[in-house]
Amino acid sequence: MRSLLAILAMAAFVQAQPAPAVDPKLQGQLKELFPAAVAFSPKVPDPPHYKAYAAGPGGSQTVAGLAFWTTEVEPLERGYDGPIKMLVGMDTKGVLTGVIVVQHHEPYGDFSIETPQFAVQFEGKSIRDPFRVGSDVDAVSRATITITSAARAIRNSARRMATQLLVPPK
Repeated sequence: MRSLLAILAMAAFVQAQPAPAVDPKLQGQLKELFPAAVAFSPKVPDPPHYKAYAAGPGGSQTVAGLAFWTTEVEPLERGYDGPIKMLVGMDTKGVLTGVIVVQHHEPYGDFSIETPQFAVQFEGKSIRDPFRVGSDVDAVSRATITITSAARAIRNSARRMATQLLVPPK
């Protein structure tokens, strides 16, 4: 009986806790990846991702796509000087809606994957594409180790998310 009361007390305590605050910066980044989205889910833990919702018929909402951090899906993928944190958006057909480079380190000079040309080239790219630097991914800078690693992180994390969460076409 005591353990049941303890469980009920703990459940009441957990329910009384306020919902975590919405990070406005993250909301803006998600909106950048899915401009037509009307709402976003809190982070779903396994695998870690956010769902973007579009307006559906009769006021309902339908899943328009997924957003995820490459460092959470492919944590061992690293650039020249450490991990490359990118937020990737992907629609329900496995087509990338965008990439936002949030954090990385380049020890030599100003050339890097932060140039707008790097991220823009992934918009509309299918996860079935090869993602090979010099073939279907432009180097856009002299940071070839980081460019190759970033392209691989985007490709591998998007394919992993699609395999686990998207329904294959019939």
